[in-house]
Parts: sequence; C-alpha cells; structure tokens
Amino acid sequence: MDWLAPDDCEPTLTYLPSRLWLIGLGHLGQAYLWALALLPFAKPENVALVLQDIDVISPSTESTSILSDATLIGQKKTRAIAAWAEARGFHTAIHERLFDASFRRQADEPAVALCGLDNAAGRRALDQVGFDFIVEVGLGRGHRDFRTMRLHVLPGSRSAAEIWKVAPAAETVEDRPAYSRLLVEGALDRCGMTLLAGKAVGAPFVGAVAATLAVSEVLRLLHGGPIHRLLDIDLLSLEQRVASGHPGDFGRINPGFALAKCNRPV
Repeated sequence: MDWLAPDDCEPTLTYLPSRLWLIGLGHLGQAYLWALALLPFAKPENVALVLQDIDVISPSTESTSILSDATLIGQKKTRAIAAWAEARGFHTAIHERLFDASFRRQADEPAVALCGLDNAAGRRALDQVGFDFIVEVGLGRGHRDFRTMRLHVLPGSRSAAEIWKVAPAAETVEDRPAYSRLLVEGALDRCGMTLLAGKAVGAPFVGAVAATLAVSEVLRLLHGGPIHRLLDIDLLSLEQRVASGHPGDFGRINPGFALAKCNRPV
C-alpha cells in the first residue's frame, strides 16, 4: 500500500503531546523539537518539555542540526534550544547531566521520552530509569547507509540491554583520518555526519524524516492507535521498509495531552 495515500479510517488529529522529555539535543534531538513545533497546538503554553544534554554547540552543528546556526557556537545546547522552544510558546526545563542507568525520572516529570543519543551505553539505560514510553531512533553513519534509520519503542519484549549488547571493539568511521582530524579540532559532532568522497558532510534531512516517524508514534499513543515495536527504513528504497507491531499494552499510560487547533488526519 502507498503510505502517502489518504485513508478514511485515519482518526482526526485531536490530541497532541503536552509533556515530553528529549534526551540528547544534537542532530536527532533538534529534529524532534522541530517536528513538535510544526504540530498545530491550540495553546503552545500548555506544553512542558525537559531538555537533557551535556554538550555545547560546535562548528559542525550548523550543518547537522536543524535548529542551530553559526551564531550559537559555544553555547550550551540545552540553553540555546530552550530559548528556541520558549520563543514558540513552550515551557522548558533543562538537565545538564549525563544520561545513564544512575539517572531516575521523578513521578511529577514527563513519562514519555524521545531519545536522540548516538551511543549504545546511554541507550542500554533507557528502560531502567522510569519512563513509561520511549521512542528511540538510530541512524546509519557510513556513506553506504547514512540514509537508513531504525526506530524502537520501549519498553518492549526485549530489554534495552539485550537490543544494544556490549560488543567487542571494531573499526568505525570515526577512526578514519577525515573524521579523526575534525574530532581533534573540535569541528565535528558524531551524530548526523557521514563520509562522502573522503569528506565529512552533514545530512540533517535524514534526522528530519526520523523525527517525523518518532513523533508519529507519540501521536498513535495519544489516539489509541497501534504502536510499532520496530521500524527499519532506507530512504533509498522505502518499499523495502520493515514495520513490526508492538506486543505491549500502553492503554493505561497517561502521557498528558494538549488539544490541536484544527482537525487534520493523523
């Protein structure tokens, strides 16, 4: 079936997320916020976001991250992105600490998280810290697979530790000279970059697509729709995508919602 074709069975877009935790504010994290800001909130001031990151905006961020530009270089990602969100009416809180298994979500904090981490160590802790619903996306990095993405919804039948097992060290693109030089110079973020003809280039459009799919899972949750356990997509061959339904029941989750200002199909 054509996934862009209209479907009369689709529900009207009525409920939008009002309480979200964004883990990581680089390539994917900024794309998540960009996608959220495009939603038709009737009252953006009813939306509360927690923004978590420990890094500053580097020179490469301008080419990889959709909400950053050269004027923000040197600023903490949390503070620059919070200012962007607040300018659009959202309320924000920031966490400038590393995300790992020692972290704990408090009962009055958002229970739904969008994960933009680019390391397995952080991902292994996702279902251990108290979130009720987590959407995580990983992107390819090499010149052959930078247009690929894999989305997980947690918790699931497999734990995060099982999905992202500790693997033996192997060669990565970051070990190659074109990457190593830029990393040493502080001009390269690991997320959102790939090597093309020996050059490190940004690919923010991949994160934008991934963010749209991630936010759609939260919209499915809010409208009582089926949730995906896994989405596996290559933008070069969308007809070969893999989608797996989630076996869990999220019907008892109260993620918090805001109303849309107009009626649109989900």
